[in-house]
Amino acid sequence: MKMTRARLDGLYCLLFGSIVFIVLGVALVCSSKDPVVDFGVVYDPARCLIQHCDPYNAAEVLRVYQAEKVNHPLAAANERQVRAQYIYLPTAFLFTVPFAMLPWGPAHILWITLTIGSLIFASLLIWDIGADYAPIVSGVLLGFLLANSEVLVLLCNSAGISISLCVVAVWCFLRGRFVPAGILCLAISLAIKPHDASLVWLYFLLAGGVNRKRALQTLLATVILSLPAVLWVWHVAPNWMREWHSNVLAFSAQGGINDPSLAASLARGRTGVISLQAVVSAFWDNPRIYNPVSYLVCGALLLAGAVRAIRIRSSQPSALLALASIAALSMLPVCHHIYDTKLLLLTVPACAMLWAEGGPIRWIALLVTSAGLVSTGDVPLAILANLSNDLHMNTVGVLGQILTVMLIRPTTHILLVISIFYLWVYLRRDPERG
Repeated sequence: MKMTRARLDGLYCLLFGSIVFIVLGVALVCSSKDPVVDFGVVYDPARCLIQHCDPYNAAEVLRVYQAEKVNHPLAAANERQVRAQYIYLPTAFLFTVPFAMLPWGPAHILWITLTIGSLIFASLLIWDIGADYAPIVSGVLLGFLLANSEVLVLLCNSAGISISLCVVAVWCFLRGRFVPAGILCLAISLAIKPHDASLVWLYFLLAGGVNRKRALQTLLATVILSLPAVLWVWHVAPNWMREWHSNVLAFSAQGGINDPSLAASLARGRTGVISLQAVVSAFWDNPRIYNPVSYLVCGALLLAGAVRAIRIRSSQPSALLALASIAALSMLPVCHHIYDTKLLLLTVPACAMLWAEGGPIRWIALLVTSAGLVSTGDVPLAILANLSNDLHMNTVGVLGQILTVMLIRPTTHILLVISIFYLWVYLRRDPERG
């Protein structure tokens, strides 16, 4: 492939963002008193399972943690909850048990390295697609995303690896290269965090043809790879389903980490809930209202896209638009946090394609996509969090509620706009054009 000046400039922008990502991420880990917290969330239950203890029993997980003294004692109640109440499905043990076989030191260093390396690699692959249309625009957008992802390194949430594997699979499927590797990557991604990658998998299933074949192969690979872990958990912890459900409810309780309401402990933080429930709950703080409303809105968007995917012949341009809409929509129906929004990597090629086609829509695409990356970036969110903490907003009345959610939770609105915009372009695009 000929490396033009524009492609080189775009690649330089991406590499600059990668360097900032590595430097700031490692600096945050080294300076933090309690880094890689979210890695401990998956590491301790996996260690517990290896020792034939129940990974969904908080008391047993805490006992394993405290016996090994891998970190400081857990003092705060929310810290105990995060570390001990395991909410991942048993399928995740497929990926986490190998890390748990190592002592904490090398295990968490390897996890950090994989988090950084996989996200940069996924960004390079996505740039490769976007560079076919607008290499500089793609490089700038991806460089900005990487430069504002250092909190992902600090926390080491499994979303970093899961989303990166999903993006790698998308590249393999769209390019038609290294397809078996893509199937394996998407299978592992689904096993770790299915709520991040499931709608991407669903698109390939509905798109038909070779895409459906790859989706079905991925499903088979996921079942085969995950089955031993599921059977192992069922043997060690026969009541794991009830315990898992109890743990999920505990996190979602009022004031909990996954509580979408303004009463949540992370309501104004950089890692708070960003699903559509986070906005609806500001008006009706009742799960019997905000859950159905969120499901209805997201379900309508998903249905419209699904019907279109089934009816038209899939091509790379149409796939890029569909995946861009899906990337934003995936964050909205169920609980997601800011670190899950790295799936917005998939919006960049669609933006680059529309930019290259010209016309007024190119500016709308750039504005919408940029707003998504800015509203989910670590630096802008840190600035917004500091500003909102000093504000004492009146939540009485509709106007006060609207102002509150716009200032405290802008990410959710922008994700909804991104999803609707790319879905609109996808629905109105001439199938013969791609």
